[in-house]
Amino acid sequence: MCVVDELRTKPEMHNYKSQIEEQKPDLPLFGRGNEGEATLPVMEQFYTLQGEGFHQGRAAYFIRLGGCDVGCVWCDVKESWDANAHPQMSIDEMVHTVETNTQGNKGLVVITGGEPLMHNLDHLTGALQAKGYETNIETSGSSPLSGTWNWICLSPKKFKAPLPEVVAVANELKVVVFNKSDFDWAEQYAAMVSPQCKLFLQPEWDKASLVTPLIIEYIKQHPQWELSLQIHKYINVP
Repeated sequence: MCVVDELRTKPEMHNYKSQIEEQKPDLPLFGRGNEGEATLPVMEQFYTLQGEGFHQGRAAYFIRLGGCDVGCVWCDVKESWDANAHPQMSIDEMVHTVETNTQGNKGLVVITGGEPLMHNLDHLTGALQAKGYETNIETSGSSPLSGTWNWICLSPKKFKAPLPEVVAVANELKVVVFNKSDFDWAEQYAAMVSPQCKLFLQPEWDKASLVTPLIIEYIKQHPQWELSLQIHKYINVP
């Protein structure tokens, strides 16, 4: 078994709540269900292949939460920004939907957004892991960390800087390259993450034809970086 396969089949589970309990304020649960369960605003959820980063090509169930205060100009899911525009779902309902749509296959569940860390994710990740799922978050890191994670993908944005507590525990740094200045910016964060953190450069989709050749040349000169492509857009899956 290669190192990458071993990492993927035996992910290290991190519970960072105890490490940062004194640093972060209590995050309010977004809502309450009829039975006192936490609820979250769900824009969409779907079972597909992970198209980006370290887990590219793996079967993954995505839960896209509503709400974002980062506001990337090139965001391809701007409709996710307003949390109030999306229905609330209880944690039990969300986990049941995951089990139903994955037909019981205990694989990767990706919590994305929007900016998912705007919400307290302790209940959701705990319930998913109790059912045997791997929990993965895609975050800009701009809000305090909550939840218990097998994998943290940090994708920092210039519009709102990530918090040091999230940068320190990232398993993967994925920087979207929009122009040449983004390479220097990416290196700033590469110097902040742990030595074990995987480094990825990803072309912004609408400028891919222009920046992908630049990324390729940059990686050839800086082989600690790897290329991330949004392969789900090439193979036409969600």
